[in-house]
Amino acid sequence: RFAWIAFPFPSHEGTRWIYILLEEGGGRGSTVRKAGDGPRALVTGGAGGIGHFLVRELLDRGWRVRVLDNFSSGTRGNLHDLSGDPRVEILEGDVLDPPTLLRGVTETEFVWHLSANPDVRRGKEITHLDLEQGTLATQRVLEAMRRASVKCIAFSSSSVVYGFPTVFPTPEDYGPLLPESLYGASKLASEGLVSAFVHTFGFQAWVFRFANVCGPGATHGVIYDFLEKLRHDPHRLEVLGDGSQRKGYLHVEDCVKAMIYATEHGKEPVNVFNLAPEDTISVAEIAQRVVSATGTGARIEYTGGPRGWAGDVPRQHLSIDRLRRLGFTPRYRSAEVVDETIRALRDPVPRSSPVRHG
Repeated sequence: RFAWIAFPFPSHEGTRWIYILLEEGGGRGSTVRKAGDGPRALVTGGAGGIGHFLVRELLDRGWRVRVLDNFSSGTRGNLHDLSGDPRVEILEGDVLDPPTLLRGVTETEFVWHLSANPDVRRGKEITHLDLEQGTLATQRVLEAMRRASVKCIAFSSSSVVYGFPTVFPTPEDYGPLLPESLYGASKLASEGLVSAFVHTFGFQAWVFRFANVCGPGATHGVIYDFLEKLRHDPHRLEVLGDGSQRKGYLHVEDCVKAMIYATEHGKEPVNVFNLAPEDTISVAEIAQRVVSATGTGARIEYTGGPRGWAGDVPRQHLSIDRLRRLGFTPRYRSAEVVDETIRALRDPVPRSSPVRHG
């Protein structure tokens, strides 16, 4: 197990922080792993919707950051303002390419593995997508870490590993885990690989099961989809399912702060945390909020049925008791997250033109 020790160091530029990574529990055998201006982390998928927020939060806390991204879903614009920052290295490449990945991992102390297929539904159309971009990619990240002697990893999993649970709020020790989508199966398999590398090679890991993460810059999800539909037709909003689906919506700022907090305070070899708000909101209410906020007056039409698509989980309400016991509680509730995301993404949505008669 490992722990960071931080020391303030005054300079003419203000207070800087010196970080030392210690291996715990070794007594005289404890070893200093790193000393310098700050530890270096690798963030896979660092140009994505969550990744670029994480990169900035790490920088604010004194880390140097190397981003590995193939820019298939993340955008260069998310990192544009960091291009001249000496603390940031941007490496364009794919986690499925072992030489690129080994280059990304080398001389880092911590890996944040966020890269994955971001679209759950797309896995039904391209059935090998989640296997390759999820499970196989995770195995290659772990193997590169083993070769480079990097021992700490945070993995972005998902609430979909629970499948359709029967206990709400759903705790981390709920089982059996029976995911209903290929995306969920990939995340669960990846969790298994992470655990195996921890116990086989002496890693330490933090696994985060996300609720729906929203906020500025979102490029997928129900709010994004609703707004895109209204851009194409401001008179009508189609909602998949009957609108009764209820889930938690976590602000991206809460998400990255919780992740970092958990890695600083979770001391087990494998630390598993649900990351979610304390409440939920229905898809029908989200649709109504989108229509109201955009001023389109669109009529809402439901396709019917309890699920939006095959593999959709109609109810998600995660327990965050474990996270709260650690000392962290999310700031935002689901409705606040939905409203802020709508405000950030809504322009330009055309308003409905008045109906003309005769």
